[in-house]
Amino acid sequence: MWNFYKRIWEVTGRQQIWLIVLSLIVAGLAAAPLKYQKDIINSLGPDLEISVLAWMCGGYLAVIIVTNVFKFLLNYSSSILGEATIKRIRAGIYQAKFNPDARVSRDTGTIAAIVTAEAEEVGKFVGSAIANPLLQIGTLISVVGYVISTQPYLGGFLILVVAPQALIVVVLQNKVNARVKERTIVLRHSTSVISEEDAKQVEEAQQAILDDFDKIYTVRRGIFKLKLSMKFAMNLFSGIGLVGLLMIGGLLMMRGYSDIGTLVASISALEKINSPWRLLLNYYKELSAARVKFDLIFGDLSETR
Repeated sequence: MWNFYKRIWEVTGRQQIWLIVLSLIVAGLAAAPLKYQKDIINSLGPDLEISVLAWMCGGYLAVIIVTNVFKFLLNYSSSILGEATIKRIRAGIYQAKFNPDARVSRDTGTIAAIVTAEAEEVGKFVGSAIANPLLQIGTLISVVGYVISTQPYLGGFLILVVAPQALIVVVLQNKVNARVKERTIVLRHSTSVISEEDAKQVEEAQQAILDDFDKIYTVRRGIFKLKLSMKFAMNLFSGIGLVGLLMIGGLLMMRGYSDIGTLVASISALEKINSPWRLLLNYYKELSAARVKFDLIFGDLSETR
């Protein structure tokens, strides 16, 4: 993995710095809406002045607008970097085909598979390779830190809800990785045979291609089972988290240790945590898959040098 990231930084380091700055800004703003929610809800009542409510709502809206402006810049810059990386990989793979110093020649089918699909997966990942995890981890720290500062019991429960999900994803994703690599190799083989097929193609070779299609189907079916199992676990923990917050928050309010605004802000925090946490887990899955494709693509390139 470090080799993968070292290569990414060598090629796109300057662009990654800009993405890191934007990620830190967005993450830093993540907890601001929770404070406005808490203050607005706790201040509601017959004594609340309209001007005070208007200022608080205006501040809430301003935070939302500023956050989304920086999110737009981050997403756009990340997408452009990913697309530029895809172009660079495709150009490198294609030009390597005509490299006179190549010790190993790759067939047209393998090159086609890399250029059309594999390069896209790796390139898209490069655009968010550093900014995405930094943004999600920063958001988690910002949101959980705010809840802990206002109500430690609710903040501690949020940590208990999200932490076990990491173990589930790590265990299942390793199995997904093996299937992704197997599917990629089989697809390369069948694409290569098809691209070189002619009228004299023997029947056994045609049957081998059909067998490859069957194998790809079987592998993909296994990947679907694993991914849906992860999604099921995430949804289950989200439900447990919501019910637990209502239970713990209700008990704390009954004993005077919390207020309605803090409970509502904590429930909103759970939603804010679920989003970056799921994105962080998806990032890990994309990292694993992209690393497999990276090793296959650049392993081929290293053989031709």
